[in-house]
Amino acid sequence: MSEDNLFSPDEERLIDEAFQHLIDSYLQTKHRKKVEIITKAFQFARQAHKGVRPHSGEPYIMHPLAVAQIVCSEIGLGSTSICSALLHDVVEDTDYTTDDIKNVFGPKIAQIVDGLTKIAGGIFGDKASAQAENFKKLLLTMNDDIRVILIKIADRLHNMRTLDSMQPRKQYKIAGETLYIYAPLAYRLGLNKIKSELEDLSFKYEHPAEYKDIQEKLNFSREELNNIYNDFTSPIEEKLDQLGVKYNMFGRIKSPYSIWKKMNKNNLTFDEVYDILAVRIVFDPTSPEKEKSECFDIYLALTKIYKSHPDRLRDWITNPKANGYQALHVTLMSNSGQWVEVQIRSRRMNDIAEQGIAAHWKYKEGSTYEEDETELTHWLETIKEILEDPQPDSMDFLDTIKLNLYSSEIFIFTPKGELRTMPQGSTVLDFAFTIHTYMGTNCIGAKVNHKLEAINYELKSGDQVEILTSKSQKVSPEWLDFATTAKARGKIKQVLRKEERANQKFGEAIFHEFLEKEDMEVDSAKMERICRLHGMNSRDELMIALGQKKIILGDAERNIIKGESDSWYKRFWSSFSSSSSKDKDKKQADEQNQEGVDVKRTLIINDMDMHKYTFADCCNPVPGDAVLGFVDEKGHITIHKRKCEVANKLKAAKGNRILTVEWQIENSLFPVTIYMKGLDSIGTLGKITEIISKKMNVNMNKLVIESKEGLFEGTISVEVHSLKDVDKIQKELKKIKNITTVVRKEE
Repeated sequence: MSEDNLFSPDEERLIDEAFQHLIDSYLQTKHRKKVEIITKAFQFARQAHKGVRPHSGEPYIMHPLAVAQIVCSEIGLGSTSICSALLHDVVEDTDYTTDDIKNVFGPKIAQIVDGLTKIAGGIFGDKASAQAENFKKLLLTMNDDIRVILIKIADRLHNMRTLDSMQPRKQYKIAGETLYIYAPLAYRLGLNKIKSELEDLSFKYEHPAEYKDIQEKLNFSREELNNIYNDFTSPIEEKLDQLGVKYNMFGRIKSPYSIWKKMNKNNLTFDEVYDILAVRIVFDPTSPEKEKSECFDIYLALTKIYKSHPDRLRDWITNPKANGYQALHVTLMSNSGQWVEVQIRSRRMNDIAEQGIAAHWKYKEGSTYEEDETELTHWLETIKEILEDPQPDSMDFLDTIKLNLYSSEIFIFTPKGELRTMPQGSTVLDFAFTIHTYMGTNCIGAKVNHKLEAINYELKSGDQVEILTSKSQKVSPEWLDFATTAKARGKIKQVLRKEERANQKFGEAIFHEFLEKEDMEVDSAKMERICRLHGMNSRDELMIALGQKKIILGDAERNIIKGESDSWYKRFWSSFSSSSSKDKDKKQADEQNQEGVDVKRTLIINDMDMHKYTFADCCNPVPGDAVLGFVDEKGHITIHKRKCEVANKLKAAKGNRILTVEWQIENSLFPVTIYMKGLDSIGTLGKITEIISKKMNVNMNKLVIESKEGLFEGTISVEVHSLKDVDKIQKELKKIKNITTVVRKEE
């Protein structure tokens, strides 16, 4: 950041206009009109940030003003939150303290600002990454005031809206952690609109080519979608008008990120995503008591016009989602032969869908509506419980939290008929842990609808479950393969870590006895060689294996300890580390992270150096893919696709170890799997192999084809030089008659 003495008159006018817009927006809300304290907070922040500019070059005060605007207009919070948003960077970036804020604005605003300061790092500062420890702090602030998280989400949204000013490496890191942490968090707090925007902005910066392609296809399809919408809604409008319903109806086009995600998940092309258009009906109920019944009245009216999909009715009114979302979703067959989803919401339900928890508060005060917030409260309690268990690894922690952020719900009944909400995909074991830790750790199965089922049985909505236990049952590592909820996985890992500590202690004793018997000493380099010998990542892992008797020490270890130390690692690390001579100034030193990796460096991958890197099996990148590099603790670099889920976790947990990567490879071969489906016909298989082997002259490693009821689907594994080869193969395969889908399979 740079400092100027004064802003230009145009910039001062821009600041004043932004503040006036904030006040105008605030005056339009139903909150008590505390304009004076908001003005006071603005003047305080304006003076504190005087002359400061972020990377974008505009006055810094524009950032807290923008965050306050989001807090007011898009989340719907009141004066306390608006003031806190205006002041959220003051303690972090200036000489003012939390006590100064408390003296001027009172304890509540000071408490929220203090919470934000603990998890801050300034706008795009060095600490802006949501490292696991920072994220823990973020979640812990829920104990004090959940508005801290809401303001932090607003802060992140504005950061994403102004991400253009950042270097690509930081764009990947910030976009990755946004997609992995902040978007799911916004979803869980009911901020659906903000969640969608965070996802789309992350998608835009991480995968600009795919984002642009989908946007162009949406723009091209817009006229057709408008025609479908008008034809579909015309009879609905007529029917609702006859019933005297006061409503607004509008179309909603699926977001680019949602389309892209569905294409990747289900191996679809853009044209095969059928639910791009949805219709939303927002109505004013005649009274709060009739709100739910009038939702179903509208649904019945629609089914008299169009046929409904029997498996696509979603009743989120009777059983709201865990984030408070309520609506009735029905999928109807249009006259043009396309399925169209219709979402039916009251005005209150729509506000809660857009503004989440803030709207809960709005309708709770002085209203006849009775809001059931037990599920949201239950989620908050679960998060606090996870935080109480110290996670040894930041990736484990993020995984555990992520499980509890994004999930559809199912409804399970206890033997006494009590209703419990569980994430979709939950097993008997997951349900046991929701009741009590003892029930989980001693679970041997359950009676599901009075029928015996194993602990890995996947529950379905409406199941009645009675957990069965035994004192002789022991927690097993295999349980992690089918435990899906954050609580269950957290408790299982806690028990396993306790056992690991005992095994590690036993392993240490065995190793020490081995060294004493042979009268040997071991240094770090030799220990690393022993770990590599057994495929272990760390000394602790080796000791645990020794304690479990999975490894028996013998001649191989004796030879390593008595032989020369291995220096390859030092040579390897130094080739990727920045030299740190004494005459380097502070600015250059700041360009390196604490491990010595030059974070600004762009890694060039060529044919000669290819053996130095690992190409991740989770996503199988090839030259031409948008990729990044991750440097582990040993200095080894793994190459991931930028859209890889593992890469997203790494960006969120260890963003300072991410490198930008450029391909300069011409001759090396990379494995790729291509998915195909279509109508089964004689000769199709022959045409596929002819194109791959003869026309494209590509080495084919594996071909799997399955035919059923006149349709076929399969995969073909080939070796290619680059993404261009993949595109050519797909283009040629699509020319084969009866093949409807050809896409590169995402591992």
